[in-house]
Amino acid sequence: MTDRNKQDVRTDQAAGAPRSRIVVAGTGSGAGKTTVTLGLMKAFADSGLRVQGFKCGPDYIDPTYHTAATGTPSRNLDSWMTSPDTVRETFIRASEGADISVIEGVMGLYDGKDPLSNTGSTAEIAMLTDSPVLLVVDVRSMARSAAAIVLGFQRLEPKLRIAGVIVNRCGSQGHYSIVQKAIEQECGIPVLGWLQRDDGLDIPERHLGLVPAVERGELEPLFQRAAELIRAGTDLDALRALADSAPPLSLPAQPLFAPDRLSSEKQADAGEYPVIAVARDAAFNFYYPENLDLLRQSGAELSFFSPLAGERVPEHASGLYLGGGFPEEFASDIAANTGFLEDIRNAVNRDMPLFAECGGYMVLARTLTDRSGAVHSMAGVIPSDVRMQDKRATLGYREATALQDCLLLEAGETIRGHEFHYSVMVYDESASPYPYAYQTKGMRGLQSEGYAKGNLLAAYTHIHLASFPKAAARWVEKCRAYGQ
Repeated sequence: MTDRNKQDVRTDQAAGAPRSRIVVAGTGSGAGKTTVTLGLMKAFADSGLRVQGFKCGPDYIDPTYHTAATGTPSRNLDSWMTSPDTVRETFIRASEGADISVIEGVMGLYDGKDPLSNTGSTAEIAMLTDSPVLLVVDVRSMARSAAAIVLGFQRLEPKLRIAGVIVNRCGSQGHYSIVQKAIEQECGIPVLGWLQRDDGLDIPERHLGLVPAVERGELEPLFQRAAELIRAGTDLDALRALADSAPPLSLPAQPLFAPDRLSSEKQADAGEYPVIAVARDAAFNFYYPENLDLLRQSGAELSFFSPLAGERVPEHASGLYLGGGFPEEFASDIAANTGFLEDIRNAVNRDMPLFAECGGYMVLARTLTDRSGAVHSMAGVIPSDVRMQDKRATLGYREATALQDCLLLEAGETIRGHEFHYSVMVYDESASPYPYAYQTKGMRGLQSEGYAKGNLLAAYTHIHLASFPKAAARWVEKCRAYGQ
């Protein structure tokens, strides 16, 4: 680390992250934490505050909601894919300049990777960021029993600070009063508000067409309705005071993300930075910001382009990144951009470093069959065909171990990520042994996945480069060698 970087770290640590932060957690999936989170974010943003959103875990639909509600890009915090220090650093750096940070939990407060510990759970994120927790409890058809639920959550992890409660799906003001008195008497923490039962507040079921709908503004009425109910039934001043009570945080002693993209020594030796072209639009829009940060820090320039707008791969690119998203929603538009597909084929023929995941992986196949049964021609650089199905194909964390040396990993090295898709890739193994990229490990055991050949690496797994930072540096070096 250069002297300048050390000075920047000391300055950041002295300033710390903004104190104002709160974790919105639920007793379980469906308790209403997303509704409460969006209502709080929108209400705070409408009052003139700069709100920074976060989502626990690898979910990328909820952060899209957050971004739409706050006007500020949301970030993921994941304590299984990344280290505790990386979680804290990601939170601190993203919260800089925010008036309040709102962290939405995942599943129930204590649900994560391991049923016997807090690993990967909302509780672990709350403790890593030293944040007060606002527990959302669905109180349909209960009164004093709600206190027993909250008391159990308090006692399971004494190190965790459950600072307040919001009760969801109350039948009436009278129902709320009963539940509030019971919880406050037995648990010693305030009940800060309530949301009545409201069918208009149901969050749409998660599906792969949802993010484009959010980006078109179709869910704005839902965000406004959530904010209205939060303002009507919640003591926002008291909730803000709880958020303000969080202690300051400091960056880790050895931050992963340097304040400058490159140290001065590397700048002197690197010469021209290699350019990685990144497809980014409604079809390709799932990228962990930390992945892009690590590529920049490793010496790359990123050049964004939109295949849906008819754009081609930038001519000056020395690498190509096709991220996740929803190519099936725009398959005819992608197929019509024959220049883009030809650029992919030319890049592979020239052995340009190309990394594709999930949606990007699908575009590399020979064909994509959408939900209506229509078949669309894709780039055809890997011997496989992809088809959509109504049933979700897979969801969950993955440990991806390289089966051979490839763009990001050497054989036997492991990187962490997750899968979430409704499509199925049909591999053509007739000609020769299929060059699978990874052996992935998840809840369903081990399986071979992806495609690796030369500088082409593609798979369903959304990898998090912060779980193995050496991979980012390796990728950029291969782009630099290709450019030279």
